[in-house]
Amino acid sequence: MIKRPSLDEYFLEIAFVVGKRATCLRKNVGAVIVRDKRILATGYNGAPSGMDHCLEIGCIRDMEKIPSGTRQEKCRAVHAEQNAIIQAAIHGVSIAGATIYCTHQPCILCTKMIINSNIKRVVYATFYPDNDSLKFFRDAGVEVEHIPFELKSETSSGD
Repeated sequence: MIKRPSLDEYFLEIAFVVGKRATCLRKNVGAVIVRDKRILATGYNGAPSGMDHCLEIGCIRDMEKIPSGTRQEKCRAVHAEQNAIIQAAIHGVSIAGATIYCTHQPCILCTKMIINSNIKRVVYATFYPDNDSLKFFRDAGVEVEHIPFELKSETSSGD
């Protein structure tokens, strides 16, 4: 019998697939914003539109040996959560009351955007070294759930 994934697992898996488009050399991050079981917007981390990607020019954070979880302003990429929120805004889609599914725990910058976007729930799969974000979510009354998840790699059955 095939195990049907829960809705949280389903949307997290989609976030991981979205993250495959990322152009960051450090992490492939994906985000999916959902309300009423419907996808409203997606985003992955990459350079701003029209600019060279880190895949092409290298990672300034690596060059400057900046540890993960610090100095996010030095990152060339727009984060996945930011891109999903921006895409909803560009297309005139309200995300108030929605859930955002993220491959990684949002950083503090994304956390503040999520809070001000009136997203009510965050589901993430992978921890990120930024304890402030979890405190901000708690203080703002945003529900946060960590669901360990890993995208299974597809293998051919040889048929």
